Amino acid sequence: MTDNTAPPAPSMPDWEKRFRAPRVGLPEWAQDAPDRSLFVSNATGTYELYAWDRATGAQRQATDRPHGTTDGTLSPDGEWIWWFRDTDGDEFGVWVRQPFAGGPDEPAVPGLEPAYPAGLALGRDGTAVVGRSTDEDGSTIHVVRPGGRPVEIYRHRESAGVGDLSRDGTLIAIEHTEHGDAMHSSLRVVTLDGETVAELDDSRGGTEELGLEVLGFAPVPGDTRLLVGHQRRGRWEPMVWDVATGSETDLALDLPGDVAAEWYPDGSALLVEHGFEARSELWRYDLAARELTRVATPPGTVSGATARPDGTVEYQWSSAAEPPAVRSTAGGVVLEPPGFRPPGSVPVEDAWVDGPGGRIHALVQRPAGRGDGPFPTVFELHGGPTWHDMDAFAAGPAAWLDHGFAVVRVNYRGSTGYGRAWTDALKHRVGLIELEDVAAVRAWAVGSGLADPARLVLSGGSWGGYLALLGLGTQPEAWAVGLAAVPVADYVAAYHDEMEALKSLDRTLFGGTPEEVPERFAASSPLTYVDAVRAPVHIAAGVNDPRCPIRQIENYVDRLAARGAVHEVYRYDAGHGSLVVEERIKQVGMEIDFALKHLPR
Repeated sequence: MTDNTAPPAPSMPDWEKRFRAPRVGLPEWAQDAPDRSLFVSNATGTYELYAWDRATGAQRQATDRPHGTTDGTLSPDGEWIWWFRDTDGDEFGVWVRQPFAGGPDEPAVPGLEPAYPAGLALGRDGTAVVGRSTDEDGSTIHVVRPGGRPVEIYRHRESAGVGDLSRDGTLIAIEHTEHGDAMHSSLRVVTLDGETVAELDDSRGGTEELGLEVLGFAPVPGDTRLLVGHQRRGRWEPMVWDVATGSETDLALDLPGDVAAEWYPDGSALLVEHGFEARSELWRYDLAARELTRVATPPGTVSGATARPDGTVEYQWSSAAEPPAVRSTAGGVVLEPPGFRPPGSVPVEDAWVDGPGGRIHALVQRPAGRGDGPFPTVFELHGGPTWHDMDAFAAGPAAWLDHGFAVVRVNYRGSTGYGRAWTDALKHRVGLIELEDVAAVRAWAVGSGLADPARLVLSGGSWGGYLALLGLGTQPEAWAVGLAAVPVADYVAAYHDEMEALKSLDRTLFGGTPEEVPERFAASSPLTYVDAVRAPVHIAAGVNDPRCPIRQIENYVDRLAARGAVHEVYRYDAGHGSLVVEERIKQVGMEIDFALKHLPR
């Protein structure tokens, strides 16, 4: 096993140090035992789960698997660590558990067959509510009482999942898309026997593109208030829904951008997470006084936060220039990773570009000490598509900067953080709309003198990898090199092979299946344009990937090979990305070498 805590060799380049430097995630704490925490770290060279007893300071590694582990939680009493065990990164598996103090793993829910996870909620009495998804059954939810067998209380072909379990263990909140719109969920609250208590459907049976999300039941026994995210004013923001009375309390927080929230442990206030224009900040909202108070954090991105029982807030923060740290409003760093700190990087600049669908926000970084440009430039497209790039520390873009490249990241239509209309805009012309925005930012980057038009790299992973391949085929004159990690390459084959939950999303995006709307899938599939690709292409693919399966990538590669197009393919034994540091370094190194080899000097 790699020792990720040893000091780096003097000859090791900074870009590798950023990947190898030990990191820790924001610790989760047990509701009834707040001194017991669980966090993720790459201290061994692979991302795994760690138990931390705050009372004694003792830490121990809880999981140890070749492909890593990040999906886990604590039981409310802090006695058990639950974690999801899949096979080789394929995301298909079962929940297991082990004692917090250490001991052998055991099946957490005997009687449930392997599946894709679709939410988990644990009760104070040992009850578990388990969401599952399979190609055969669609979405199912099971209740497992202490000492009992799993009882199915919910089943539907469309995607659904467990939102939360009330503090007294009597009510279950479910997010579902029975109306057929996988981008806009509705809510149902049921008893442990599956009897419906309350429903909330802003989509009105799928006729309105308005979604809801479960943010959590009030953390007080007998309290029937459910914190809900809604889009009624064109963005995500929270409200309080009392599922017993049906009353809805509109918070109407006067903050631009998207707003999420979670409860303070006594249920009297909300910890508000506010994201706007690729940065984020925290606020405290007093429910009785209806007062909003700023929680001081540095400029940048808060990627996670939690309110502790004593009223302090712990949060994970970073910026593009400064590595992440887990901090507290009480002062100082909460959890220090072992070993060395990674080198910093270059701050981001904001670029606002007029595009066909409105102003496009891009984050720009220039290589330090290389003059004013024009530079060879990497357009790094984010995954999702419902995600967005932020002013946050990222080792990948920093590696390109170290090699003399400028980096441009585009929050194209489909990205979150810029309102519901921006996120929902890509329907039916999937991929093509995003690339219109990328083209507009490319024109700005060249026209402003930032980017060398002869040395432009189109790169991305997952949805970003899909857009990279699609862009190479639909904009062949624009790009000198293409890099695609775990992409969709043949959309029809991808649809038929991918996990069931993604089929639901694709039906929403395209308005049907490949058999129902073949012209839309053809227009949005990179395979349709593969013969137009001129740039050398590097593709990385996980052979166990359930999201962007390997067969559809092989179909695309075969077409490249048939006409002798310049390309390289790297297949690795994992799923949708790797949790192994050495593997990540290897892939980034291959991409940089490929670009340097094929870009004109």
